[in-house]
Amino acid sequence: MEFKDLEIFQMVAKKGTVTEAAKELSYVQSNITARIKKLEAELNTPLFNRHNRGMTLTPEGKKLLVYCEKILTLTNEMKKVVQSKDEPSGKLEIGTVETVIQLPNILSAYNKKYKNVDLSLLSGVTEKLQEDVLNHKLDGAFVTETGPHPDLISHAVFQEELVLISDVNATSLDQLKDRPFLCFSEGCGYRARLEEWYKDQNITPQKVMEFGTLETILSSVVVGLGITFVPKSSIGYLVKRNLIQCHELPEKYSKINTVFIRRSNSYVTSTIEKFIEAIENSNTEIA
Repeated sequence: MEFKDLEIFQMVAKKGTVTEAAKELSYVQSNITARIKKLEAELNTPLFNRHNRGMTLTPEGKKLLVYCEKILTLTNEMKKVVQSKDEPSGKLEIGTVETVIQLPNILSAYNKKYKNVDLSLLSGVTEKLQEDVLNHKLDGAFVTETGPHPDLISHAVFQEELVLISDVNATSLDQLKDRPFLCFSEGCGYRARLEEWYKDQNITPQKVMEFGTLETILSSVVVGLGITFVPKSSIGYLVKRNLIQCHELPEKYSKINTVFIRRSNSYVTSTIEKFIEAIENSNTEIA
């Protein structure tokens, strides 16, 4: 069994068709098909159910995929371990919530200094990003701080103040209780904080509307669609233009920390080590 066979198997499982897997890996389809058949013969079991719409994993294929992902993750980590400590290189996959105001400065400083690193960024909500870090899908992520996790290490980034915002016509909190709550999907730290406030105030939102981007949420607040709870640092330009009204909540709900998380049991490669240094330097500059 070769690592390349496992990579091909993993890609076919992900894409669901030989055609899509071949495009992703830049292989001819016949090569993909032959390698899958070879792997099935070697393991003496069918790994995929073939049908007109593509391929789905058999129960045995699902079991193999679990081990396959572990093996390939360890293989990639092994490659990173032997990188030069002086010149980081290779892939660095980072996740982030949408409102990390310092992120552009951190990324810019890192990219300028380490040009051999292929840095990619994925946005999402805290809960999903934490899950992706734990499952080795991301090297690390900027998230809102939650309780301590035994398999994660956190590095402080900065503290944010969250504010409840509405259109300019609402001047008091009482006027907001019946407004739709505009937010990211479940797992967002800001959403969790406002839901905690709702609960403590015995308020049940009349409607909760989920959006995919911060820009859409803010634009919707401006036109009076509803209210949201976001970092104060992200809405300064709207305040200056008098497009929104800010409503402060008690510190229990409004103060929130942004942290960078990584797996505690993973080897600290030079690539991730230098990235953490960039975060720490950014904090020093702000202080």
